[in-house]
Amino acid sequence: MKRIGFGIIGCGMIASFHAKALMEIEGVDVVALQSRRRERAEALAQSLPQPPAVYTDVEAMLRLPGLDVVCICTASGAHLEPAMAAARAGKHVIVEKPLEVTLERCDALIETCRQAGVRLGAIFPSRFADANRALKEAVSLGRFGRLTMGVTACPWWRTQAYYDEGGWKGTLALDGGGALMNQAIHNVDLLLWLMGDAASVMAMTATLAHERIEVEDTAAACVQFQSGALGIIQAATSAYPGWPKTIALHGDRGSALVEQEDVLRWDFAEPRPEDEALRARFAHKAEASGGASHPAAISHEYHRRQLEDFVQSLRTGKPLAVDGAEGRKAVALIVAIYESARTGQRVALA
Repeated sequence: MKRIGFGIIGCGMIASFHAKALMEIEGVDVVALQSRRRERAEALAQSLPQPPAVYTDVEAMLRLPGLDVVCICTASGAHLEPAMAAARAGKHVIVEKPLEVTLERCDALIETCRQAGVRLGAIFPSRFADANRALKEAVSLGRFGRLTMGVTACPWWRTQAYYDEGGWKGTLALDGGGALMNQAIHNVDLLLWLMGDAASVMAMTATLAHERIEVEDTAAACVQFQSGALGIIQAATSAYPGWPKTIALHGDRGSALVEQEDVLRWDFAEPRPEDEALRARFAHKAEASGGASHPAAISHEYHRRQLEDFVQSLRTGKPLAVDGAEGRKAVALIVAIYESARTGQRVALA
């Protein structure tokens, strides 16, 4: 079995999650790290069992023999350029969320990867969590009947210091948005994955608990899905002390509520013998805060599962669980939410 060489561009906090996850996947090597700040790449390299090559120049890294896949872990609004460079160099690309911060940049990346004949994946690890997979299976089996409502909340907290530490956080150009684009995009993606594509949205956003940022720290949106079902999205970095994220699905034959990794409610008109075992399996499972009050308080397990899916796609040719087109959907809905909040009007999605 040919080993697959991964490189990571951008060596901030999330890069360490990619590196840890990749080290646990059979047949994979982390062969290169790139950062504009060499000391960051060197620090991450030294934390790995076999330190990879370190670069400050993207193009130089892309010339490294044995490099097959590049993980893009730069600031959100700086994903496009290194990802396009990697694709044009013939490397497969997997991009940390969001895929990019505008639809124009998302589309440019998707098209570049298509033309280059390389795979493009978008990181949404919440899809790989067991409780969320159980929700998806219940939807697929028709246990909810007709889906009528999906509700998701991300009532998180970030200190003023989080935004004041400098760099890209809280800027429109590089963060692309606030509580929605950076934090609750996982909730938005899950809602679309479970409920289906959105048709239109009405929303409000505000900046209520922070200063000197260009983005929202509080948002509320009402969604109509193409199926006719309705949805509610709540997102915040203004909710002290930060509560776990939740997602609830309702239909005319059942309802379920998941908080982080705990199934709080699992109620169907037609119970099944395995329901009680599922409730027991997902009771009090969550240990970390899931990032509710600190961005590093997450596990790398679901990154590992998604990156493993990417590796299996390369080895077997099976479709990616989350490709570029799937990654674009959450960005499209969030962009529409921002447009609705700006104009005060209902916004239709293409």
